[in-house]
Amino acid sequence: MSRAKKHEHVNHERWLVSYADFITLLFAFFVVLFASSQSDRKKQKEVAAAMQTAFTPLGSFEAHAKTPPIEQAPSASTITRPAALALPFPQAGQTTREEEMKERLSRLLRQAGGRLPEGSVTTRITPDGLVISLHEIGFFPSGAAEVRRESIPMLAALAETIPNAPLRVEGHTDNVPIHTAQFSSNWELSTARASAIARLLLECGAIHPENVSAAGYAEYHPVASNATEAGRSMNRRVDIILLRAPAASR
Repeated sequence: MSRAKKHEHVNHERWLVSYADFITLLFAFFVVLFASSQSDRKKQKEVAAAMQTAFTPLGSFEAHAKTPPIEQAPSASTITRPAALALPFPQAGQTTREEEMKERLSRLLRQAGGRLPEGSVTTRITPDGLVISLHEIGFFPSGAAEVRRESIPMLAALAETIPNAPLRVEGHTDNVPIHTAQFSSNWELSTARASAIARLLLECGAIHPENVSAAGYAEYHPVASNATEAGRSMNRRVDIILLRAPAASR
């Protein structure tokens, strides 16, 4: 007699487990998407704020705007003009002071009278500042760096006239080579002359040493052609440059 087979109970709700897992995963997926969108929005705000901070000094964006305007260009009467940038050009006040200094130097030369040869001192205004050129004919013997005695009173008066401000003393020569027991090349001669003038300015004036620098450029910064004697005479000089204030400090 065969046994009656025992039928197992079929669980028709097993699909609910898979469905619950799917819903859980879907919920987690949307949570991740939501968190990512919030993070991106925060980053966008940070980037917009950084751009606003960077461009506001230039006047590129309006002060209250967090992002650049996307509307059509406004009329000419409502355009926001960029703020003025510091350019490497002299301001009106600086140019005025340089012109006043040139006039004072002219009076000083007139007072010197015939003690210095004509053309011993010239002045010009350059992007670096006012340049006072002391030419060899009035201040140095040929091939030497000792200052002529007759020019020392004028240099002393010049030192008292020059303001206590940054200046650079540059020595220059012509392109004729030199080789003596004291100077092996024009580099040494130009540097020695610049140092001699700088030392006199410090001794006779109220200029602080930290405001003074000296350099020799030999024949490599001419102001005239070395093909003629007149040009070479102009190139044999010591330039005192009254430096302008840098753009950042104006």
